[in-house]
This record gives sequence, structure tokens and C-alpha cells, in this order.
Amino acid sequence: MRYLTIALTKGRLAKKTLEMFEKIGITCEEMKDPDSRKLIFVNEELGLRFFLAKGPDVPTYVEYGAADIGVVGKDTIMEEGRRLYEVLDLGFGKCRMCVCGPAEAEELLKHHELIRVATKYPGIAKDYFYNKKHQTVEIIKLNGSIELAPIVGLSEVIVDIVETGSTLRENGLQVLEEVCPLSARMVVNQVSMKMENDRITKLIRSLKEVI
Repeated sequence: MRYLTIALTKGRLAKKTLEMFEKIGITCEEMKDPDSRKLIFVNEELGLRFFLAKGPDVPTYVEYGAADIGVVGKDTIMEEGRRLYEVLDLGFGKCRMCVCGPAEAEELLKHHELIRVATKYPGIAKDYFYNKKHQTVEIIKLNGSIELAPIVGLSEVIVDIVETGSTLRENGLQVLEEVCPLSARMVVNQVSMKMENDRITKLIRSLKEVI
């Protein structure tokens, strides 16, 4: 039996995924060692291999077949636009992708004015403004604190992930429009879905029962 390889997003998502897997009898004791320097973790008995990767890399590993299955945030799936199957909403890591800014920026959104939008997610922002709102905007990609952009006048609004909204409020910003809801999703390589259909669908079924 060949290994089924599962790529997990480092951090909270990996922790939550492993907790969910434990409920359906899939454990990986090696991964619990905080001092481990290993990159690949194996459960020989179940024929599973796990590895941790940065969020944006997970869809890449899955598309190219280096991982059969991946667990990653919906925001990353949308931004990366890889060829893969999104098979399951795992229901944790819930948040929203939103257009945010100072209250006065709301008028600019209504009147389709040419504005600047700062974001870590240029793909999602472009799709939202161009294809859904039909508004021409200038998109500026940032990597750090996006909230800073409208405060210092780099952009009128931002497109970013909102969990509680407390960072926005502390900085005099608010949610102006919701782009889409987000959560952790399971994705599968297109070839693996054919070759390992029985094992993968069995795993999906088991997970659905605990969700």
C-alpha cells in the first residue's frame, strides 16, 4: 500500500486538523514532539505521511501531487488558484474576507470611483472589484500590517481577513463590505482522487461524521 501524503498548514490549522483526525482514529504521535526537527511524519500502520508547510505552499504541493491531500484556508485556495478539488469545509478557522476602511470611504465604494486598495491578497481583491463590483481600482500588494495603509494615506481601503474586528476598531477602521466567508478546507490532488478514490472518500466520509 502506498502512503497517502497529507500536507497541513503550519500553526493553528495543523493543530486543529490533527485534533479532528484523532476523533476518527488517525493519530501521528511523532508530530506531537515540539522539539522534533523532522520534516515528514509517518503513521506506518495506516499508511499515512504528514508534513507541515506554509499556507500558500499547500495548494502547490497538492496540485503537483507531492501531497495527495491538503488542509488550508479558503483564502489561500482562492488566492493561489491551483488546479485541485476542494472536497470539504472543515468548519474551523472561521473568519471573513472583507473590504475595510474609514467610514468616509463607504461613499467611494458606492460611486465606483477609482481608488487604491491595499491587500495581501491581490488575486482575491482583483476578482472582487473587477468581476463582482465592476469597479476599476489600483491594487497595492503589502506583506505586513495592512491596517496601516489607509491610516497613512497609501490607500483608501484594504481587503483583508477579519476575525473579531478589534484591530480595525482600535485603528478607526470598519468593515465596509464582505467579500466572502472563510474557513479551513480539505483539498485533493486531481489524479489522487482517481487513483486512491476509495481511501480518500472513506477519509472524507469519516470526517463528515465528526464535523
